[in-house]
Amino acid sequence: MNTAIRLGGFVLGLATVFGAAYGVGQLSGPVRGTAATHQSDSPHQSDPVNSRPPGGLLVSDRGYTLTPAPAAAGEFAFRINGPDGRPVTDYDVTHDQRMHLIVARRDLSGYRHVHPVMDPDGTWRTDSPLTAPGSWRAFADFVPRAAEPLTLGVDLSVPGDYRPEPLPPPAPAAQVDGYTVRLDGTLTPGRTSSLGLTVSRDGRPVTDLQPYLGAYGHLVALRDGDLAYLHVHPEGTPGDGRTPAGPTITFSVEVPSAGSYRLYLDFRHAGTVRTAEFTLTAAGPAGPPPTPTPTTPAPEETHSGTTGTPGHGHG
Repeated sequence: MNTAIRLGGFVLGLATVFGAAYGVGQLSGPVRGTAATHQSDSPHQSDPVNSRPPGGLLVSDRGYTLTPAPAAAGEFAFRINGPDGRPVTDYDVTHDQRMHLIVARRDLSGYRHVHPVMDPDGTWRTDSPLTAPGSWRAFADFVPRAAEPLTLGVDLSVPGDYRPEPLPPPAPAAQVDGYTVRLDGTLTPGRTSSLGLTVSRDGRPVTDLQPYLGAYGHLVALRDGDLAYLHVHPEGTPGDGRTPAGPTITFSVEVPSAGSYRLYLDFRHAGTVRTAEFTLTAAGPAGPPPTPTPTTPAPEETHSGTTGTPGHGHG
């Protein structure tokens, strides 16, 4: 895909903050959800390079609302309610799936990208990707039938001993499961930036990457502070006769503001999907970065359920 995808491209309006508690299953205790319905949780009303707010900052937009649903222990469930107030059951397939669910801890130390399964009543279910205590942001990335793409977000809280971690500093390479991924390129607000991510293993370039979600790589970027969401795919398509299967995957990216971004590259090799993580700073004239949203450690509680460490990768 040879398209620069803008962070502001998914949502149109701002709305008013309210909080709501949801029983959505247990993971070391109940998971609680809070939602911003008519206002994004970013302190900026819009981004300098786009009059619309970035994706993932709203829980309700263009008549569609992300609503956590009751779930069993160790499970996460939600619905997308449509303009008529009923759960949506008809979706277009995009990047080989009808629904992409991405979750990240507010300190960006945990990340998962999963694909839930929909019940006939419109409830989406998956094993809970929330693998550690703390404040999380869940993003539902989808396209309702015959409608525009949407990314809606909701905050979730997992009780326990939450100790926020500092954002890792920028580094040119990341290691994951014996693979090295090198990042080349910079981000400039308001301009299309070309990022090259080169995959090697044991010092040798990987030239037989396998398609994943219709591409040789899948990139999600989250802005530090408000977790504004950017979801892009690389240039080219597997099998088009022009796009090599590695070692370099090239993305065209446009970010809305200066600031730090956490990038998550998903790639498949030898039948396994892995995630390489990077911190990248965008500096430029397009405006200051968003003020970080304070996070409050979740209260320590003891409940039955599954536990784990911060998740990276896929379910």
